Amino acid sequence: MASPWTGIIEDARHYPSPHNSQPIVVRVEDDRTATVFYDLRRGLPAESFGIPFGHVCAGVFLAGLDVVARAHGFTVQERLDHAEMDFGRLDAGAGSGAADDHLHRLGTVALRPRAATADDREALARFLARRTSRRPYDATLVDESAIRAAAAIASAAGHRFRTTADRAVVDEIVRVNQETLFDDLQHDAVHDEILHWLRFSKRQAAESGDGLSAETMLMPGPVLRFAMEHRGLWEAPGVGGVFKRVYLSTMRGVRQLGWLEGPFSSPADHVEAGRTFMRIWLELTARGVALHPFGTVITNPRSHAAFVERAGVDESDGRMAWMLFRFGHSAPPPLAHRRPAAAMTIGGAR
Repeated sequence: MASPWTGIIEDARHYPSPHNSQPIVVRVEDDRTATVFYDLRRGLPAESFGIPFGHVCAGVFLAGLDVVARAHGFTVQERLDHAEMDFGRLDAGAGSGAADDHLHRLGTVALRPRAATADDREALARFLARRTSRRPYDATLVDESAIRAAAAIASAAGHRFRTTADRAVVDEIVRVNQETLFDDLQHDAVHDEILHWLRFSKRQAAESGDGLSAETMLMPGPVLRFAMEHRGLWEAPGVGGVFKRVYLSTMRGVRQLGWLEGPFSSPADHVEAGRTFMRIWLELTARGVALHPFGTVITNPRSHAAFVERAGVDESDGRMAWMLFRFGHSAPPPLAHRRPAAAMTIGGAR
């Protein structure tokens, strides 16, 4: 791989993605230019809004790439396509023999030299330190200055950051989140999709370098495997109750929820939403604030409606509450594995 992409991609691969599926692929064209793709095989099309969140993930990656490149002495110039993702290509291209039927082109990125600063290097350190925390939180409120900073980032991008620490509202939405998991997994396609990304042991997680590990979900691997493979028992006395109690134990101490509202009706909107979310996440990370997205509440239609009603969200005129998360303070979470840089690069210059 041509320098300087070697170091940039090595760092950029630490971006977060739904189910830790890591769908972004990069083709280095020369030492200053690369083409960015979304690997449709690593998408989540079974879930409602699963396809739009492919572009949200792209925005998250691009925001992270910008942080990484600056620390390496470059700015990033983008030329994005914003075409809709067509997951039907996976079936249509199954027998075609085409090597790239699974790749959706997002656009090109170009590096322009600049002087890296100490702030740039600190930003990279925060990017690499960022993790999703599913650990119990300590029930303390986040400082108002952090909330104002997140709100300013959202506002600059045409979005609105809202938060609640109302105990009744928080408890109700946490309950909705818990019920959403069990509701989603009653749907065969969603169940199969989630099962595909679960890693039930440390060894399996390390070998695959992706997916949701039992360790990061704070669940014993055998319990998680049994529960996922015997979902019909969830409503049975005993077994279902044990799994639900284990899951809910990770939600202790949730004192505050935050969400983002804004334009969410086109691929361009989705990319910018993802970029905004990543910037907020990194700002909160810099302030020692942990974060855990409640993605299924957004993508499950029934749960989304319940959240919107309880939180008093206005989703008219193409705007949507498109991200919900708990945030606060927790012990450091376990490490989520990443695939090597070589696994997210294809062809191009070397």
